[in-house]
Amino acid sequence: MYHLRTETPEDRWEVEALYDLCFAPGREALSSYRLRDDVPPVAGLSHVARDPDGILAGAIRYWPVRIGAHAALLLGPVAVHPTRQGEGLGGELIGTSLDRAHTSGWDRVMLVGDAPYYGRFGFKKLSGVVMPPPTNPDRVLGRDLAPGAWDGIAGDVTRFS
Repeated sequence: MYHLRTETPEDRWEVEALYDLCFAPGREALSSYRLRDDVPPVAGLSHVARDPDGILAGAIRYWPVRIGAHAALLLGPVAVHPTRQGEGLGGELIGTSLDRAHTSGWDRVMLVGDAPYYGRFGFKKLSGVVMPPPTNPDRVLGRDLAPGAWDGIAGDVTRFS
């Protein structure tokens, strides 16, 4: 029903409008956005979903970050248009893009989100991984893309450079 493909530069403004619609005003003031400032999303991992008429229904993006000397992916934002929610599209975007991240050689992925929702995709609370304030530490979640990828990883999450 939906066509998932890699986001292109031509999708940018439409995706931004979707994020504006789905998230509270001031979303770009969140600490996770400071980690994205002047850092491009990871090529090939950000996806859009369009219906058969070409209308944008959902989008997901990934950004590189560091925890100490270790690289990780920061998932987000992921959004589904309000008229398309409840159809499993968010899960399809997450699952497809995580598979692509794994085959692209990434070992670990993290996000700031709701554990009950993201737990379905294998995300668990990360102990000792600290997002910039004011982030609730209970919402800092991670998933291994390679066995044991989060073992021993701790510290502040910083911009990738």
